Amino acid sequence: MSVAGRTASREDAAAAVEASGRAGSRAGIYTALGLLYVIWGSTYLAIAMAIEGFPPFLMGGIRFVIAGALLYPLLRLHGAPAPTAAEWRGAGIVGTFLLVGGNGGVAYAEQWVASGVAAVVIATTPIWTGLFAGLFGRWPSRVEWAGLALGLAGVVLLNTGADLRAHPAGAVALLLAAVCWAFGSAWSRHLSMPSGLMAVAAQLLVGGAALVLLGLAVGERLTAWPSARALWAFVYLIVAGSLVGYSAYIYLLGRVRPALATSYAYVNPVVAVVLGALVAGERITGTTIVSMVVILAGVALVLLGRARSAA
Repeated sequence: MSVAGRTASREDAAAAVEASGRAGSRAGIYTALGLLYVIWGSTYLAIAMAIEGFPPFLMGGIRFVIAGALLYPLLRLHGAPAPTAAEWRGAGIVGTFLLVGGNGGVAYAEQWVASGVAAVVIATTPIWTGLFAGLFGRWPSRVEWAGLALGLAGVVLLNTGADLRAHPAGAVALLLAAVCWAFGSAWSRHLSMPSGLMAVAAQLLVGGAALVLLGLAVGERLTAWPSARALWAFVYLIVAGSLVGYSAYIYLLGRVRPALATSYAYVNPVVAVVLGALVAGERITGTTIVSMVVILAGVALVLLGRARSAA
């Protein structure tokens, strides 16, 4: 075969490999998005079921510590380097905001607030993230400010409903949970963090341990063996919510635009509201539906403004 022929063959082979890689990447992205949409949307109902048998902070803390203890040695066996002291510190800060303030606040609130309503409030997280980005050098654009105002109007409207008005502690906990998750996410970009999934493992271990300590400090104890339903929900949160869900999110962040990776904010509330109604018999009010539409419209404006700024 001539040199030109061999060169053409190599180029054809390289093109075939590249095309196969693109197809595999697309399939992986679609799979990760589907998992994230369904799993993180369903965790609100799973949390409501799990806290039927576990105190909220201890439930979350034990869940995250177990997930981290499973993931960390697996990553080390596959050659991932151990985090440095600075990386442990960064992962600890982020894990505390996301897992203690974020997930801990949701579990605490769901003692009184329906899982679907909780998901609608947490849907404001991208809105708060856009606001906190200003603290680290990039203030929201006019479009993002409009989204912030619209999303907050949706939260105010949601608080006029009986579900949150009757339980102000739950309403405050949910709002703080969204704020903590957003602030921790914004700060994480400016901290030394382990690479890849090791960041997830470190956050789970440190944040989970902090959540266990918080539960013990406020007097939480396991006084009885949890029911089978609570245990199955707990296992689901460990495997699906913590391991699969987080892994899918990290995978997406490394391969697609942030606007697409965070698009779960649109879908999770819908999944949570529908599952809460079908499985747990939660009542869907007109106020909840209208609030969800207003909040998601605000999220859409924030993400649109963010995409324009990046462009």
